[in-house]
Amino acid sequence: MGPTPKPSALRQRRNRVSTAATLPAAGTASGRTAPPLPERGKGEKPWHPETLAYWAVIWASEMAGEYLDADVPGLVGLMKMQDEFNYGDVRMAAEIRLQRQCFGLTPIDRRRLQWETGKVEDAERRRPKGGVIPQPTRRNDPRKGLALVK
Repeated sequence: MGPTPKPSALRQRRNRVSTAATLPAAGTASGRTAPPLPERGKGEKPWHPETLAYWAVIWASEMAGEYLDADVPGLVGLMKMQDEFNYGDVRMAAEIRLQRQCFGLTPIDRRRLQWETGKVEDAERRRPKGGVIPQPTRRNDPRKGLALVK
């Protein structure tokens, strides 16, 4: 089993980088409103409904508070690619995947940017004080259900 891990506040080496941030928990207003997507010109298809929904989700997410005004053109470019994909151009998938990384739109990208959501803080608060994890009693021991397989 080994020793219980130290509480995160006591760890000496955190390996934090300049992009590290704690994002507000879901449902907390980030203070940012979604900027409008550019109007489409004559002869262009209207924005696909899935693209509009994705745009709204991005700006309602925890990450919206981290975006600068300088990030908006990149996000609009991503939405243009997403729109082409939604209209059937599957060749855009690889480029969309690469561009999403820049904005922390997937869990692994947020991990790489060291963006943590409020969920992590909630888990830290629920952890028993002193780093002691209660050991199972005989009554609720999960190992009781284990059996030797021959």
